[in-house]
Amino acid sequence: METYDYIVIGGGSGGIGSANRAGLHGAKVLVIEADAIGGTCVNRGCVPKKIMWQAAQISHEFDFAGDYGLNFKDEGLDWQKLTKNREAYIKLMHTYYDRGLASNDVTQIHGYATIMGPEQVKVGDTIYTAPHILIATGAKPAVPAIPGIEYAQDSTGFFELASQPKRVAIIGSGYIATEMAGMLQQLGSQVDLFLKYEQLLPKFDAMLSQAVTTHYQEQGIRIHQSAHEERIVKEADGTVTLWTAEGGRHNVDAVVYAVGRVPNVTGFGLENVDVQLDEHGFIKVDQFQNTTAPGIYAVGDVTGNHLLTPVAIAAGRRLSNRLFAGESNSYLDYTNIPTIVFALPTIGTVGLTEQEAMAQYGDDAVTIYYNKFTPMFYGLSANPVKSQIKLVCVGPEQKIVGLHGFGIDMAEMLQGFAVAIKMGATKADFDSTVALHPTSAEEFVTMK
Repeated sequence: METYDYIVIGGGSGGIGSANRAGLHGAKVLVIEADAIGGTCVNRGCVPKKIMWQAAQISHEFDFAGDYGLNFKDEGLDWQKLTKNREAYIKLMHTYYDRGLASNDVTQIHGYATIMGPEQVKVGDTIYTAPHILIATGAKPAVPAIPGIEYAQDSTGFFELASQPKRVAIIGSGYIATEMAGMLQQLGSQVDLFLKYEQLLPKFDAMLSQAVTTHYQEQGIRIHQSAHEERIVKEADGTVTLWTAEGGRHNVDAVVYAVGRVPNVTGFGLENVDVQLDEHGFIKVDQFQNTTAPGIYAVGDVTGNHLLTPVAIAAGRRLSNRLFAGESNSYLDYTNIPTIVFALPTIGTVGLTEQEAMAQYGDDAVTIYYNKFTPMFYGLSANPVKSQIKLVCVGPEQKIVGLHGFGIDMAEMLQGFAVAIKMGATKADFDSTVALHPTSAEEFVTMK
């Protein structure tokens, strides 16, 4: 039996963030991970996704090179080289994570954890004990109930494709499906996108949903709205056919689905302790990340609260500050969480949507500022991709409670605006800020 101050089950973003912070505070920490260190983000999420997006973004910029007098010979995409380099970068990230844990004297072991009871976790034949146990086991892709779904790939399988699918069907309306569709289309695939709803990103501000749906259609992505997938058939030539209830027959090289995520809550002994789940199967936690079992906590995707890497890290660090640094009131405020969708172009959002603000404050209390403009990057082009931005303000002081943008460089400009909104900035604060020119960001502080 080995004793620790803190046992972390799951070596993803939230678990590592909490473990490193606890180690920094002097706690004796053990991290248990059955898969590759880094979790979803590093291995099959944010990191490989961003690399694929960057390849697509470079391709997009090359499309406009001729407007600047630059002429290049396009020899197409070397999918194998891209994926090989991507995987090499992920392995490099693993070394960074290992080094970070070691620098904080955090012990890590590879294996499957089982919670045996309060303060006890078993890996193999060894029992480990600690007064504090963190569950940071993340989530996995939800599998739609479609006959033949075994012939399709989930978002993890997308990164395992050995070659680029020239024709691909993507099932999903959320940000993962939106991102994959944009990347693949720009990299040369013909994309059919099957939506459960009328538009992409149905939970985002209506301006963003409409903007990306319309733009994708203009770029040649075939969007099938309110689709009902009936079955998937594997053909003798290796292709797959997606049949829909609307009578559609779509023969493609690959079907990829991204219809949400479900928590990893089985196989590690939750039944041995009083950890309760909510109606969607996620672990119930309070604002301090406490579960219903004393001494057991949960952070990240397994809690269902903002399934984003920085959220898991922030919650995990604050938990460790509370447990090991005496910060008794340390917890994560889940309001005004900024979000980026790596579509082409990017989408940025923080705060309330227009619809949410009106529901919360009343229509008369809400003022909307909107602008549609051509970024300077496209100034020489006959076919510019226009950006759209919106501020959602409330009350006579016009406090900004929502900021939303669709367009090039949105991913890099949102962070600073998120700080301003977190601090309670008003429209007058934005108006009094000197603009950076010529940039797209200045449009947010010059709106009338």
